[in-house]
Amino acid sequence: MKAKIAVFETDATVARLSKAYVGALLTVLASTPVALIAYLLLCQDPALTFDSRAWHAAMAGVTLLEGLFVAYVAWCCYQSSRDPLLRWLALGLMGFTLIYLLHAGLSGLAPREPWLFLLYGPAARLSMAVLLLLGLLSHGRPADPVGRGLSPRLWLRWVALFGVLDLLLAGFAYTEWAGRVAVLVMEAAALLVSLINVAVLLRRRLRGPLMVVYGIAVAWFALASVAFMLALPWNHMWWLGQAIVLAGFFMLSYGVVDAFRTTRSFSITYSREELINTLSAATARSELAAQELQRINEKLEYQAVTDSLTGVGNRRQFLERVEAEVARTRRGGSTFSLLSLDIDYFKMINDTYGHVGGDNVLRGFVQKCLGAIRPYDWLARVGGEEFMVLLPQTGLQSARAIGERIRAEVESCLISTGQGKVTRITVSIGVAEFGAEGNTLDAILRVADQRLYRAKHHGRNCVVSA
Repeated sequence: MKAKIAVFETDATVARLSKAYVGALLTVLASTPVALIAYLLLCQDPALTFDSRAWHAAMAGVTLLEGLFVAYVAWCCYQSSRDPLLRWLALGLMGFTLIYLLHAGLSGLAPREPWLFLLYGPAARLSMAVLLLLGLLSHGRPADPVGRGLSPRLWLRWVALFGVLDLLLAGFAYTEWAGRVAVLVMEAAALLVSLINVAVLLRRRLRGPLMVVYGIAVAWFALASVAFMLALPWNHMWWLGQAIVLAGFFMLSYGVVDAFRTTRSFSITYSREELINTLSAATARSELAAQELQRINEKLEYQAVTDSLTGVGNRRQFLERVEAEVARTRRGGSTFSLLSLDIDYFKMINDTYGHVGGDNVLRGFVQKCLGAIRPYDWLARVGGEEFMVLLPQTGLQSARAIGERIRAEVESCLISTGQGKVTRITVSIGVAEFGAEGNTLDAILRVADQRLYRAKHHGRNCVVSA
């Protein structure tokens, strides 16, 4: 026992250490851009530049393609799951793409119209961060009902809204307020909203695997804004900011594609621990369902072979028992006998006390019979007031003695009919022995019934065995 406890304690310690290790790895991954930013800030000359329109167009093109791809997959996931988070995610990525498209397309005008070129980058990240925040706040809410969400008309409205923002930015770029301060303010706003995203994520303890990926991507978008705020156009820090944004999209694409391949939802996802707990709960429910099914089957099986009124076996079960006894006897076992019982004048009992009183008499009769037979004998109700008893390993004379005991027990007792009333009843009994009276099931049943009828004709309340 001590060894088992030690193993359990060791497993718990390893589990805690593993959890802490994974948390540390994720923290390092999320903060990797911090190290790169610090390196360029401390070890590189900010005046060094790499003024290449071709490289910028290539990187911006890859970023746009990533944004479009993730937006489309998020939209496909939303169509299946109606997850509100995916609705806002698709809108945010679409907005980023439509605004950032001008930043990429206007790179050739950067020398002549620098603010027209530079404003669209932070504006695209700011709009995306705002919509991602709205999506994060909707996480865990019920799925959107069919008929709501992103209908084609609503898509067009959002496209028109982003088009208006593009025009407003273009107009702002030619005003006296356009300049580095405006770019820094927009970058600071994008940084602030992204940090709010991360804070909400941590505050709500959203630790599902897809939400972890989502959080890392948003953290990288925030750090990209930090890099842009510290950078000058075309220097190494500025290029690092572009690379961090692209890396954030790659990270986000992993989460969205994983959602598409699994549950198509960011809300219905499971960590390994959650999955194990869910599977354990499902297994427990399955076991309970199997036990309940077994209980129901046993109940149905019992009802199929049991008389519901008296609780003894019915005709079907009795015949099965007798067939088994016939087979045992033919294999060399000792003989057996049958008793055929019929309550005398039972119709008169029903007429006098009603069917409820008759049912009470049947139940009382069964109890008297069970008290008079042996524990291994078998009593069954085979008709309205007709019963049979299987007497294993019993010859005719012993069977007759048991029949007499039943008859005397029934005759000597008062049986309740309900509502405080009692009555006396009697029973007629026919006895038959297998082998001596017949070698088949039908033969011995026929003999037992014939002797029961003979008992009726002899004045009832008697046992006939010949």
